[in-house]
Amino acid sequence: MESQEVKLLGFWVSPFVHRVEWALKLKGVPYEYIEEDIFNKSPLLLELNPVHKKVPVLVHNQKVLAESFVILEYIDENWKQCPLLPQDPYDRAKARFWAKFAEEKILSDGAWRAARAKGDNREKALGSTIEALEKIEGELKGKGKFFGGESIGYLDLALGWISYMLPVWEDVGSIKIMDPTRFPATAAWMSEFVNHPAVKDSLPPRDKMIIYFEKRLKELEI
Repeated sequence: MESQEVKLLGFWVSPFVHRVEWALKLKGVPYEYIEEDIFNKSPLLLELNPVHKKVPVLVHNQKVLAESFVILEYIDENWKQCPLLPQDPYDRAKARFWAKFAEEKILSDGAWRAARAKGDNREKALGSTIEALEKIEGELKGKGKFFGGESIGYLDLALGWISYMLPVWEDVGSIKIMDPTRFPATAAWMSEFVNHPAVKDSLPPRDKMIIYFEKRLKELEI
């Protein structure tokens, strides 16, 4: 059996890092966590990820991987217990599609942009984020507790940040995106996800997140 020597370089509030941590916990893989300061990057991080210079970075027996979705797939293929991606090729392709969709439309160019924007820019960002969330709501309906059915899967990990970080962004930015009456399936999923044993004990403290994002908001106002 291959050695389980695993190290994860991360940053405490990064949703990209947390999805990798959750995958390792679901698989029961022990790992050493190394906290990075993304504003003062260490020589180790620059050595291991010279291309993007970002976390997460997974090191498994001296094999180095970057980019959270790439790492998730590696973890799933290397440790077979508790499968993350669906077995059916079509379902796997759909999971990857929706993960990429949510990354682009809700995380990268959606909710956080709405929280820090002003005026028409805020309304535009809010509208596009809510529109994207409606599509996620439609995909989630009828699936069970999670996108993967009764157990957490790849798409749950990809979208997991919504369950704990989106409410913080709403508070910090004085915006409203997640309306439980409009998105009942998503609201129920959020509750199930944050209370899952592999997730709830590794979430960043809410008070600390509020302080961090308030500071970032002042620095990044547009």
